[in-house]
Amino acid sequence: MRAFITGASGFIGRHLAMRLVREGWQVRALVHEKKIFEPEGLVSVSGDIRDFALLRDALRGADVLFHLASALGASRIDKNEFFAVNAEGTRNVLRAAREAGASRIVHFSSAGVLGHVKNARAADENFALDPQDTYDRSKLQGEKIALESAKEGLNIIIVRPGWVYGPGDRRTFKLIRAIARRRFILIAKGKARQTPVYVDDLVDGALLCLEKGKAGQIYNLAGPEVLTVKQIAETIAAAAGTKIPRLAFPLFSAKAAAWSLGKAFSIFGKEAPLNPSRLAFFIHPKPLSIRKAAEELGYTPAWDFKKGMAATMAWYRANGWL
Repeated sequence: MRAFITGASGFIGRHLAMRLVREGWQVRALVHEKKIFEPEGLVSVSGDIRDFALLRDALRGADVLFHLASALGASRIDKNEFFAVNAEGTRNVLRAAREAGASRIVHFSSAGVLGHVKNARAADENFALDPQDTYDRSKLQGEKIALESAKEGLNIIIVRPGWVYGPGDRRTFKLIRAIARRRFILIAKGKARQTPVYVDDLVDGALLCLEKGKAGQIYNLAGPEVLTVKQIAETIAAAAGTKIPRLAFPLFSAKAAAWSLGKAFSIFGKEAPLNPSRLAFFIHPKPLSIRKAAEELGYTPAWDFKKGMAATMAWYRANGWL
């Protein structure tokens, strides 16, 4: 089988690409800025998902497409850029896939399209959507474009991942490092609920979507547990051999700090340690139900958070990150 992956230099994309290569696939990987390791079976293509001609040529011969490319980093990117990449970029990729003849597509959306899951249950794929920031709204627009393409006959499946973590992830590492160095304070008592998913489980789920997913359907892919942010932080602290402080940062103060830091760091083109986008993890619960994926795909995540975080922490230590 031959696959084409956008966003292959990202955390999830790298794990997916390496998994496919290990299983004997021929992989072409679109990379935007960062270079990636190219083992036998993988060829990288430098480019931008807004370059239609490049995409169409690079996609020729691919049996399947995994679309993961996305604009991230709220304080460093203009609002219009989010929609240009996450929405119109998705339209461009799918049009190129159609013209190149890709027979199957897995599109990665975001749990952020849910916004704020207020009730006690985990959200299924039919939960009302209410994205809270520009990134999430752009991802929802991209998801809608994918659904429209499915109605037009494109064989596409949509994935909404939980809170992804695992070896080599730089975004969650910032939280892990802060906890390990005892430079972390809970916000709003850490009551928001999330569903962490170990990256290997997510890749397993994406491949199940490719094999068994129904065209035009959305599948939540998350871990086996719904945890509060406090439970997540305590588990990370235990893996690091420390504890989190008992004190919590009041929500009002956290919002003010996030806004101020976000503005200040954006002047220098950098992402603040706390900004409105990062604050969302602490105050906007997004627990996902994986019942549909379990019933229709046979998806069964193998890694609970304690086990997955222990493996992740061991990788960071072995590679000199901690």
